[in-house]
Amino acid sequence: MKISYEEPKDLRIDAKRPIWREFFMVFVVQTVCVFAGIGLYQNHALSTLGNWGIYVALILNTIFLAAVSMLFTKINYRMTFSKPIQELRGAARRVAGGDFTVRILPQRGDGKRDEMEVLIEDFNIMVTELAANETLKSDFIANVSHEIKTPIAIIQNYAQMLESQHLTEQEKKEYIHTIVESSERLSGLVQNILRLNKMESQAIVEKERFCLDEQLAECIIAFDEPFDEKELEVNIDLDEGVYIVSDESLLSIVWNNLLSNAIKYTQEGGTIDISMKKYGENGALVSVKDNGCGMSEEVVRRIFDKFYQGDTSHTSKGNGLGLAMVKRVVELLDAKISVESEPGKGSTFTVEL
Repeated sequence: MKISYEEPKDLRIDAKRPIWREFFMVFVVQTVCVFAGIGLYQNHALSTLGNWGIYVALILNTIFLAAVSMLFTKINYRMTFSKPIQELRGAARRVAGGDFTVRILPQRGDGKRDEMEVLIEDFNIMVTELAANETLKSDFIANVSHEIKTPIAIIQNYAQMLESQHLTEQEKKEYIHTIVESSERLSGLVQNILRLNKMESQAIVEKERFCLDEQLAECIIAFDEPFDEKELEVNIDLDEGVYIVSDESLLSIVWNNLLSNAIKYTQEGGTIDISMKKYGENGALVSVKDNGCGMSEEVVRRIFDKFYQGDTSHTSKGNGLGLAMVKRVVELLDAKISVESEPGKGSTFTVEL
């Protein structure tokens, strides 16, 4: 809607554009023009009005033309500059007060853009981005509060139950195990938040040349125990001797998260395929495929959002920050990541380096 906002007088404004300057400029221009016109038919004017009559007519005509020109200029200035600036100032004041619903309508009716229209468009874009950032900030705080509150409540409840004198040794062990698990989950959440925050503010990465297939092999070996626990069949196909120039420590975050998710969302006895192929002269394609529960199109669209977990049955095993970190690492390294998934048929994550 169009903004109608009564802006109070700004005490910082102590000067206004004087009207006499515009009048003087137009007066000089009009005088020159009229004198030039009189010069063209001077002999005829002299015979009709006389010398003094010509001067009086010239002065009156010039004053009239200057006044009309000044009035037209002032109206044009008001409509094309002063009024839009007042609307922008009022809208900016509302945005500063926390109202991100403010929008300013275009001032021109022909659909074209001048400097003022571009400024208004940029202002609306800025407010839209601020509103989106405010929403993300609110959601992030709400999600962090929820994720932290849950393990703390579990720790508190089981710690209180441990104070009971009627617990068996088996019950005590179970309660202590639950407390340890919740504390580890809380610690992991805090570490991931700090790590993600650091990566989001990071702009420079330290790249070096290293062997990608060796790094992937080391990451896969680190998951031997989880693979065995779920009796997963792991098929590995890595090209040998593939060297790339990148940040090795950041890439390990990507591989560890993708492997961890593949294990998490694949049922016992399932299959995970891990491949790495040389791509071009200096690149590689890394793929992690599972035959787990898969994802719907809606989940795939939001899978890289912070704290988003499409399968709520696995919320106790993660905090929804892993793939957000993967996405940020991919952006930092100028790489690409794609996801193909279908409910009930598994998912495939492909990273192009």
